Amino acid sequence: MKASYINDLSTWASDFKFSVPVSVRFSETDMYGHLNNTIPFIYFEHARIEFMKEIKLMGNWLDPKGETFPVVADLQCDFVKQVFFDEKLAIFVKAAAVGNSSVDIHYMAKNNEGDIVFTGRGSMVQIGKKTGKGVPWTEVERSLFVN
Repeated sequence: MKASYINDLSTWASDFKFSVPVSVRFSETDMYGHLNNTIPFIYFEHARIEFMKEIKLMGNWLDPKGETFPVVADLQCDFVKQVFFDEKLAIFVKAAAVGNSSVDIHYMAKNNEGDIVFTGRGSMVQIGKKTGKGVPWTEVERSLFVN
């Protein structure tokens, strides 16, 4: 397995600290029982939101009076192993790099045997509600990503 955003697989994988469990539902599979190739993106979203809640970054975004919100700028998935109906997965999330108003988020999915079944990465940008343009992270927000 060699995705362009992974230099050394073991180091990259060991840096993940946060994960959420998911079970592959029947409706998420094709006629052969394989996980549909669009579903990892739904899992990524679920894990990303839970990660943002965990690091206490969702408050302002959910506040109707808040001035910023997150936008996914790009997202990719690299498939490593087949996944089937009723498998239990752990979807891992980490902030790989923090930019001025963006963050590069990496994902790793493992099955119950501990095998990596798919990986991914994507950029998320904090946008101003009034301007529609990137809003720089505060030092406090930036520190939340690296703790």
